[in-house]
Amino acid sequence: MTAIKEPSFRESVDLMFNRAASLMDLPPGLEEKIRVCNATYTVRFGVRLRGQIHTFTGYRSVHSEHMEPVKGGIRYALAVNQDEVEALAALMTYKCALVEAPFGGSKGGLCIDPRKYEEHEMEQITRRFAYELAKRDLINPSQNVPAPDMGTGEREMAWMADQYARMNTTDINAKACVTGKPLNAGGIAGRVEATGRGIQYALREFFRNPEDVKKAGMSGKLDGKRVVVQGLGNVGYHAAKFLSEEDGSRVIGIIEWDGALYNPDGIDVEAVRQWIVKHGGVKDYPDATHSAEGGAVLESECDILIPAALEGVINLSNAERIKAPLIIEAANGPVTAGADEVLRNKGTVIIPDMYANAGGVTVSYFEWVKNLSHIRFGRMQRRQEEARHELIVSELQRLDRYLGDAWSMSPDFKAKYLKGADELELVRSGLDDTMRIAYQAMSEVWHDRADVDDLRTAAYIVAIDRVSKSYRAKGL
Repeated sequence: MTAIKEPSFRESVDLMFNRAASLMDLPPGLEEKIRVCNATYTVRFGVRLRGQIHTFTGYRSVHSEHMEPVKGGIRYALAVNQDEVEALAALMTYKCALVEAPFGGSKGGLCIDPRKYEEHEMEQITRRFAYELAKRDLINPSQNVPAPDMGTGEREMAWMADQYARMNTTDINAKACVTGKPLNAGGIAGRVEATGRGIQYALREFFRNPEDVKKAGMSGKLDGKRVVVQGLGNVGYHAAKFLSEEDGSRVIGIIEWDGALYNPDGIDVEAVRQWIVKHGGVKDYPDATHSAEGGAVLESECDILIPAALEGVINLSNAERIKAPLIIEAANGPVTAGADEVLRNKGTVIIPDMYANAGGVTVSYFEWVKNLSHIRFGRMQRRQEEARHELIVSELQRLDRYLGDAWSMSPDFKAKYLKGADELELVRSGLDDTMRIAYQAMSEVWHDRADVDDLRTAAYIVAIDRVSKSYRAKGL
């Protein structure tokens, strides 16, 4: 690898895999089995739109079936190609293994610009794509479970789930064929915010470890840390919003397609989001300095940099100028393998994508389980919890009366304690637990092995080890 040739996204994933695998004692055959993509299906289908037939090309790649079903999003973008889809499928395998979601890795894509079509046209296209995949079991609750990705969302998932149900009228678990659905179509509370919420929980866990914070040349907690976010889509918006509103971080930079905003005193994330919804971009936003060149803000002084849009935004051309001591990869592959090496040599700590943005697949797992169990989380136990808490509160109130002025309950204790956990609280609790345990597994390898000097390699080692154990247990 030289400074002249930037590795592609797929080459970056393979290089990072190879770096970790070289530090492990895997039989060569098993290493190759884990690395390669099992299968990729390419489909070309026609849809009659505006009086003529339009042909679309789509992909669904299955990287590893060490566990089934396989899991991974479907993205709609003109840049979608087989290499990218296979690289993303590989990342899904390692991501699911790292956070202990019982899935293999898969990914899908459709070469399309969704902005060029009306809603009813997008429905026609999506349903036909879903039909092509479902008839080959590439959408199936027990074999392959897609989710939203770039360019898709709840709407597309609802169409796909309905298309599968129409084709499989006796499948009682039809709703579990995709995740990321709207709440009223079998979705789960907290799925939309899940990846951004996972970024927050990942950073909280990082800052709970003073030794790790020190490695990034920082100190203290999240409170007051200066944050730059690249991409204010679903993931970037939720991550920035939660960090600024709940953890006291100061979002000083927001980079979007039409330039960047910068304000050292902090930017109101919600206000910027509403401005983008209304105006389509960040240009002319009144409460921050607008720069037409987003790269300058990406390279500005800050504590935490959150690339939350496309892959490869931090590459060999700008890595040397990145000043953030801590980067958390909210997007898939935002740092190329070449840039990763440059940043590691500078001492930058990178919280890798396969861990950082795993909130989406974690909550997708919860949604899949909910669909298979056919019951909302919390429905069975919530009121029983409240009844038990009522007993304790009643005793405390009696003690309050008995002690008089010597002691009294805090004013809002009763209301807070009596409330049983609803689905959203349970989802957040499960996500927080998942992100904590996965980080600890990664961090342990990072600290305990002298030959591992970064979190990405540690994450790959943990994930590859778990995949290899699954294959060995199956007799391969």
